[in-house]
Amino acid sequence: MKRISVDIGGTFTDCFLTWEGSKYGGKALTTHHNLAVGFNKALMNAAEEAGLQQRDFLSEIESIRYATTLGTNALIEHKGPRVGLLVTSGFEATVPLSRGRGYGDGMPDHVQRDLARATRPEPLVPSTLIAGVNERVDGTGMVVIPLDEDHLRAQLRSLVDQGAQAFVVALTNSVVNPEHEHRVEEIIMDEYPSHMLGALPVTLSHLVSGRKSEYARTTSAIINASLHAIMYHGLSSMEQQLRDAHYDRAMMLTHNSGGMAQLNSTSALQTIHSGPVAGINAAERLAQQAGVTKLVCADMGGTSFDISLVVGGDVKFYDFYPVIDRWLCTTPMVHLLSLGAGGGSIARFDSMFRSVEVGPESAGSEPGPACFNQGGTRPTVTDTDLVLGYLDPANYAAGRIKLNKRRAERAVEDDVAEPMGLTVPQAALAIKAKVDASMAVGIGRELRAKGYEPGDFTMLAYGGNGPLHACGIAEAAGIRQIFVPPFSAVFSALGAGNIDQIHIHEHTKFFWLYDAQQKLVLEDFDEINELIEDLEAQGRADMERQGLDPQGVRHRLELDMRYGNQLAQTSVVTALSRFASREDVIHLIGQFAQDYQQRFGEGSAQPQAGVVVTAVRVVTSVDDRKIDFSGLSADTPPCDDDATPHSHRTCYFQAWPEGVETPVFTFEDILPGQQIDGPAVVVSRVTTILVEPQWKFRMAQEGAAWLLRAALQ
Repeated sequence: MKRISVDIGGTFTDCFLTWEGSKYGGKALTTHHNLAVGFNKALMNAAEEAGLQQRDFLSEIESIRYATTLGTNALIEHKGPRVGLLVTSGFEATVPLSRGRGYGDGMPDHVQRDLARATRPEPLVPSTLIAGVNERVDGTGMVVIPLDEDHLRAQLRSLVDQGAQAFVVALTNSVVNPEHEHRVEEIIMDEYPSHMLGALPVTLSHLVSGRKSEYARTTSAIINASLHAIMYHGLSSMEQQLRDAHYDRAMMLTHNSGGMAQLNSTSALQTIHSGPVAGINAAERLAQQAGVTKLVCADMGGTSFDISLVVGGDVKFYDFYPVIDRWLCTTPMVHLLSLGAGGGSIARFDSMFRSVEVGPESAGSEPGPACFNQGGTRPTVTDTDLVLGYLDPANYAAGRIKLNKRRAERAVEDDVAEPMGLTVPQAALAIKAKVDASMAVGIGRELRAKGYEPGDFTMLAYGGNGPLHACGIAEAAGIRQIFVPPFSAVFSALGAGNIDQIHIHEHTKFFWLYDAQQKLVLEDFDEINELIEDLEAQGRADMERQGLDPQGVRHRLELDMRYGNQLAQTSVVTALSRFASREDVIHLIGQFAQDYQQRFGEGSAQPQAGVVVTAVRVVTSVDDRKIDFSGLSADTPPCDDDATPHSHRTCYFQAWPEGVETPVFTFEDILPGQQIDGPAVVVSRVTTILVEPQWKFRMAQEGAAWLLRAALQ
């Protein structure tokens, strides 16, 4: 296997290279002005580890997988084109009015609790660029008012005169009957044909989302249209550079659904948060091979801290209505909680409460933390870790970034220590305690919201800063064991290299599986089977468009179900591909009851209220070869030999605020099964593992490690 996968974060660009069974990682600072520069540097660093010359080996690479924040950054900065929105007449205020609590979407909890003072987000489409179209389709798909084409052409010209550079068509009930949306697209292409300089891209909402939710479907289409041009030109430029370097295959893009596809089969919306999702995919694979059943993934990079769960080895938690930036969308996205706490998060003194606050503002890669010597002057978490003695100034990012400890100390002193009347180490310990506690609160909230206790889970610590803060976070969260995976510093990039090609197609459809009032079980299966067949055909077409063999295509049926008119819906994965008998329906109802009770408790099932299907979803996939960690096991035989430190340095801990002489070990020199008592620092080429007091380090196989609370021994 010869494969490259890349994850571009807010601070670092990570690269993972698999070359004929050997594995290599590389990191470089993200270059926001041109992501290709950081990509090439990270790739060259990985190639240097492997002893390869970039120009020589790219022609032999079988696949390049790419997870990007390009779309995320563009959305935050509102860099997209001016979008003109066409809606059904009378619904022009749907997007500007949002929902009842829409002002709070994407905001912290304390802001959502104070909606009276909330402010609207800056609109992606101003009201002047929203135009009504005279037409109407009812909830069953029947045309009530035919499309007024003359009026539509006048509205198009008005929007273009006001500066519209792209169109979104989001007509009411178009997911039931898309006839009018398709006709609007034809008229737009007639007015502004592709061979003309003024040709305008068109996004149809029913192709972006098959769900009925008008507001969420419209905002999804708007985001997709806003990001389309930036994503297309940025990624096409990247693909062309690869062509120039003799890589002649299609570049694969990671999706936030947990799959991947070629550029021609990827919408801009599917790339949002794709990097952290790739890390979750790697965690699922690792859980299977290491035999760990309950993982809470803690991905701490330079800009954010992303939390997700893996239960049972292969179970994903999805958001079907995720909030992206400030906008409610409808697209299947692997669930994750993202906090503004990373190595680049800026610390400050809160004069009102006389306390330390950390994040969500980040120094990013430009200018970066103060210790990076690139012009940053404000203290960050990385500056704090350097001041506390955890980081080696000469060996950061494989020695490619030299850290300036004096600048870090000055930043902490000026912004935190002096205002609080503390010494620099005391202020740094206060910053570390704050950021660790904030991340622990996020983990606890995420687990308990799903009915789990933190003490039952193993923390999977990865990202550039995950292993450095893992003990502090776990201690505050009540987690007793931590697993540091192989290539933890580039783990999300590793995950991007392990993803299958997947497409998800779904459609809102209302079926009574069991009508409680009439005491009837569904027996007419033609409509639901036709819908399943249509969704499978869409997925198969996606795969064939990418040149894949139809014989290797697999489909998985998922149904969103609820009891009667309850709001709580459960996604049920079924082995059925079609409904053929009454017994199939009864079996599905039983499976739903089992899943429902597992989520809400024994005895919570309410079949007497009726059982309803609200949405049908087909996941189409093609298996790909996986990066193998089959030698990895949760049980590592102990080794009687003691590990030998290569040096000592003064580190500060809550238990030793005056500092303590701490042994420093080289990760590559520690044998599987060897144990180290904290406090200690374990250093590899690209990451640092901090073993805090009352914790124990144990080396595992395949370059993995355990951190165990000493009370467990």
